[in-house]
Amino acid sequence: QEQVAELQASDPTRQVEFVIAPDAIVLADPTLMRVVITNLLANAWKFTSHHVSACIEFGIIKQNGEAIYFIRDDGAGFDMAYAAKLFGVFQRLHNTDEFPGTGIGLAAVQRAVHRHGGQIWAKGQVEQGATIYFTIPDTSFRARV
Repeated sequence: QEQVAELQASDPTRQVEFVIAPDAIVLADPTLMRVVITNLLANAWKFTSHHVSACIEFGIIKQNGEAIYFIRDDGAGFDMAYAAKLFGVFQRLHNTDEFPGTGIGLAAVQRAVHRHGGQIWAKGQVEQGATIYFTIPDTSFRARV
């Protein structure tokens, strides 16, 4: 919720609906989870900026006893042909004039997820939005997101 408030304060004129699952609790190192959630929400915010209104969702899918967390947006999306490049350092799938950034945010997210022994992947369609999924195996840490 804190990250959402910061994003909304950065541009109060934007019409973005945030949908946060009420049971959005990730058992993980709180500092690393802040890196993950902050970067993923900031990306969703950035890539929906050209839309008059947008929706950003943070949710959980329970599958085979495992929690799969996701952040979904209805923004610029990306071509799945380039999905393998998405988490590379300094890799960008969009022009910097259109969407500014350094190309290190998703690499940092991937590193934090991998440090927990988790997995991360993405699905998207151009101008249909993107969804970033990640798993975090149970640990002794608890972070409220």
